[in-house]
Amino acid sequence: MNHIAKLGCTVLALGAISSSAQSHADTLLGLYAGGQMWAMETEGAFASNNDLATFNYDDERNGSYYLAVEHFVPLIPNVKVIQTSMDTNGVTNLSGEFNFGGQDYAINTSLRTDLSLTTTDYILYYEILDNDVVSIDVGINAKNIDGEISVLDEQSNSASDASFSGYVPMVYSRAEVGLPFTSWSVFAEGSYLSFDDHTISDMQAAIEYRAIDSLALNLNFQLGYRSMNIELDDLDSINTELDFSGVFAGVEFHF
Repeated sequence: MNHIAKLGCTVLALGAISSSAQSHADTLLGLYAGGQMWAMETEGAFASNNDLATFNYDDERNGSYYLAVEHFVPLIPNVKVIQTSMDTNGVTNLSGEFNFGGQDYAINTSLRTDLSLTTTDYILYYEILDNDVVSIDVGINAKNIDGEISVLDEQSNSASDASFSGYVPMVYSRAEVGLPFTSWSVFAEGSYLSFDDHTISDMQAAIEYRAIDSLALNLNFQLGYRSMNIELDDLDSINTELDFSGVFAGVEFHF
């Protein structure tokens, strides 16, 4: 992942140098709207201190939705907003003592965990290359992380919960390559941050089929894989090491 971060920073620097000469989309104003259904698997640990405990989570289907506006005005970046839900729960037998939200839980306790997590990405980006074959976007991303974790001792009904929220600045990039003489393309998109004890990455890659290609509307179908890693150190007194990954299917409209 460090290689991805270095690549993103390098491309971002090139984008800043060449922003005055950037290519624009084939329309004066473009609107992109899309949604994805993510078959998500979750692994990881959390705690309200440094003693993280690993928990079991059920596989879930969660949604992600985005809206992007691209324009012809030089130097002013394009805008993209992405919202992703990552809700899951599970039951774990504790292998050691665990403290969360001021509540102590003994070893071998059957603990139910409910994780509610939403990320919202506010992205400003430039198109440094945009033609019928290759497009490359680079920019910055302010990712808002908003989460709540609840735990319940299923035997004694002892419970505790904690919420956490904050913005994380990240490097953003996207590259798409069209397959010549076909309606197919492939793309990779992601954001990354590694700073002190915080490491956050959000990467996806997919194939895309353009079902409708007209002056008024483009309709694309996507099939890909997404992986998100969230390692937080003392965000609102919460520490996490969470990994979300799985395949997704999506649809995108371009007006």
